[in-house]
Amino acid sequence: MAVILIVEDDAFIRETAELVIRDWGHQIFSASDVEEALFILRSDQHIDALFTDIYLKRAVQGGCDLAHEAVKLRPELRVLYTTGNAITDTMKALFVRGASYLRKPYGDGQLKIAIESMLAV
Repeated sequence: MAVILIVEDDAFIRETAELVIRDWGHQIFSASDVEEALFILRSDQHIDALFTDIYLKRAVQGGCDLAHEAVKLRPELRVLYTTGNAITDTMKALFVRGASYLRKPYGDGQLKIAIESMLAV
């Protein structure tokens, strides 16, 4: 199974995603902001994928900037973005190459499909 870093500033959403994804057999690391996520990404810990909210409260950098930095640090990293806000073509152009997107609110089934699709790439 995969090692997935979840970056979500809403504690309820983050903890729910952690529980659900962990139940599927994946190992989870989580962060509530960009700084925590970068600390984990700069460590020696193996990470297969990044599941990040695009709009993170109290963040100068959002999920798109985080993903670009993450892929610089770990070129093989797979990325899944999420947000409840509308995504424009301009925003999609900022996604890292090959990234996936899951719109909030999502159910467990939608999350499972998105995670499996991301990991299959």
